[in-house]
Order: sequence, then C-alpha cells, then structure tokens
Amino acid sequence: MAEREILFEIQPVGAVLRVVAVDATTGVEVTILGDPRMNTRDLQHMARRKLEYVLAKQAKGS
Repeated sequence: MAEREILFEIQPVGAVLRVVAVDATTGVEVTILGDPRMNTRDLQHMARRKLEYVLAKQAKGS
C-alpha cells in the first residue's frame, strides 16, 4: 500500500489510551485502545495497521 498521511490522536481514558488514526485523504477513522505502558510508536503502528485493514476492506467492497 502506498504511503499515506495519517493523523494520530492519543488520549488517556481511564486505565487505557485511546488512539485514533485518521487517513488525511479519505477521512476514514479507526480507534484502538492500548496499554499506557506501551510506547507511542507501537500504539501508532497498531492503529495504522487497523486503518490499512479498513481501507483495504472498503476498496474491495467498491
């Protein structure tokens, strides 16, 4: 998949971190919940993978 611009937002919610990844071109958004002990890069990687999965799934359905 080509490199995309992805915007991330990370917020603490109770005992977890809420990570939102948004594709800048399409506006497609996904959310994951992560362990606050994980580093930011790993959390962003997990959110990016989920976003890529959702975008690929949408492309197949079109």
